[in-house]
Amino acid sequence: MFVKGISEIVLIVKDFTAAARFYRDVVGLELEIEPSEDWAWFLIGAEGRRQRLALHRGALLFEEHSPRPVGIRFGAVHFTLEVSPERLEDAATHLRSHGVDVYGPTRFDWMNAKSYYFFDLDGNLVEFWAPDVVEKHEAQ
Repeated sequence: MFVKGISEIVLIVKDFTAAARFYRDVVGLELEIEPSEDWAWFLIGAEGRRQRLALHRGALLFEEHSPRPVGIRFGAVHFTLEVSPERLEDAATHLRSHGVDVYGPTRFDWMNAKSYYFFDLDGNLVEFWAPDVVEKHEAQ
């Protein structure tokens, strides 16, 4: 297998400044570097497992080759951010405190996890996902 993981996700946003504030202040992502006029780069994950989420205003490389019409060449996206099980409820409460509509929780028995969903300022569906806490019992 060639793919080792996700390197980055890039979201095309309408209001760059508002979107950067939303992902920093509301979602709680860590800025990798100070935003430029067109790009904001955030780090996600623990050391050794870092991925990037980028926000961009304007066209991307090779956009002219998209099969979709101008203005909708890139559509709404769904992506999931992992949250520690102990912090999942706090994360949902934090979103609500910023006026974000939060949906869920949704239980996924097949993956032993629970999620909350919300939309960002550009209509992308974002998920806060947490695996169940597995208690370790010592053999007696």
